[in-house]
Amino acid sequence: MRDPGTKTRGLALGVSLCAVAIAAGLQIQVANAQDKPAATPASAQAQTNGKAIYYVDFRARTAASYGHAFVWYGRADQKQIEVAGLHPATENVIPYILGHVIPVPSETGKSYGDLDDDYLTASYRVYMTEPEAKRVFAYIKHLQATSPLWNAATYNCVAFIQDIARYMGLQVPGNHLLYPEDWVKRLKEVNHGRRYMSGPAVAQAPSAKPTATAHATAQKPAAPANAQSAAAGYAAAGY
Repeated sequence: MRDPGTKTRGLALGVSLCAVAIAAGLQIQVANAQDKPAATPASAQAQTNGKAIYYVDFRARTAASYGHAFVWYGRADQKQIEVAGLHPATENVIPYILGHVIPVPSETGKSYGDLDDDYLTASYRVYMTEPEAKRVFAYIKHLQATSPLWNAATYNCVAFIQDIARYMGLQVPGNHLLYPEDWVKRLKEVNHGRRYMSGPAVAQAPSAKPTATAHATAQKPAAPANAQSAAAGYAAAGY
């Protein structure tokens, strides 16, 4: 007959060995988990979809009078927004008034109210693939760097974003003297609400080559013969 005390000690030893093995296993699992980087929602989405959708958003907002036209652009899965729009280089009203007669120095970045949806009056967003976005975004930056002057009649904020739309292969209203809100809404109409720079199937395939071709430089609209009378049709303030 076995000693009960010996049996008890053997059982205790077995339980202890099991506990040590379980603890060691848990430590190995924790160590392995720490070696793997945690996936962010954005990276998880990119891995799941195998694509990255970019966009250009043609926008119009209220201003002191007839409003302002500009674009947002970037990645749809990120909060960062780039803004491009042509406007006088100062908020002083004097250069703005002079800009209805002669070209005045301009800026091509964001202006007051561009990031505030409370001022938004119209928006038309077009999506594109990464290869398309690289070309379009480079063109926008080129346009910003080569558009030093603003004039209400010859080259204003609408003419600036109209060049971007043309480069993307979109149909454009063709009249940069429309009010910004009317022009953006008309842009969406003439393109029948088109959502992609290329077809949806192409837009979902990052490896596909873009079919649209575009000129490398912007062609500024020619000044109308009645430039001064056209400028007079604009209100006394705004872009």
